[in-house]
Amino acid sequence: MSWRVPEGSDRSGEAGPGTAVSLTTHIPLEPVAGEHSEPMTDIPAPLARPTGIHHVRLTVTDIARSKDFYGRLLGTQPAADFSAQAADPVAHEDPARLFGGCVYSVGDQLLGLRPVASADDRFESTRVGLDHLSLAVGSAEELRAAAARLDDAEVKHGEVMELAGFGIAILSVQDPDGINLELTAPLPT
Repeated sequence: MSWRVPEGSDRSGEAGPGTAVSLTTHIPLEPVAGEHSEPMTDIPAPLARPTGIHHVRLTVTDIARSKDFYGRLLGTQPAADFSAQAADPVAHEDPARLFGGCVYSVGDQLLGLRPVASADDRFESTRVGLDHLSLAVGSAEELRAAAARLDDAEVKHGEVMELAGFGIAILSVQDPDGINLELTAPLPT
């Protein structure tokens, strides 16, 4: 499906076909007519009024291995950690014990790890659900420094790629379960 800036929008001069759109700036978009499979429904008001993403929880196969990876990637210990209870099947059902997992503080959001996947399971970005998780960093220079640190730690990763049309640069890396992560930075304007 394609999206465009609505006609008459106070931002309509800022974007259009082939025009660069910064992903760090909110521009109201609407679907291009005829490119959806079901009729669009007029919704007089949002069904919910979220103000941001509070947390994301990733299902992992090995909590110790994932904690080591994310601790090194984020440079911090979990803010809350119940992973010592990961072998307890009751903990796997208990949200008060983070399902036997842990939570990292990432800026104003939380990133959780839940150890309930079977050991032979692997992430597939082509299945329904998560495609990738993007973590913001301050600059493209920080991305290049992260790439060097990943090299030093012998962690495979992609190249720093500038997506000028979106106003960002990205660095891709996979966690131990193959979950696609992107470190994303704004490009200078």
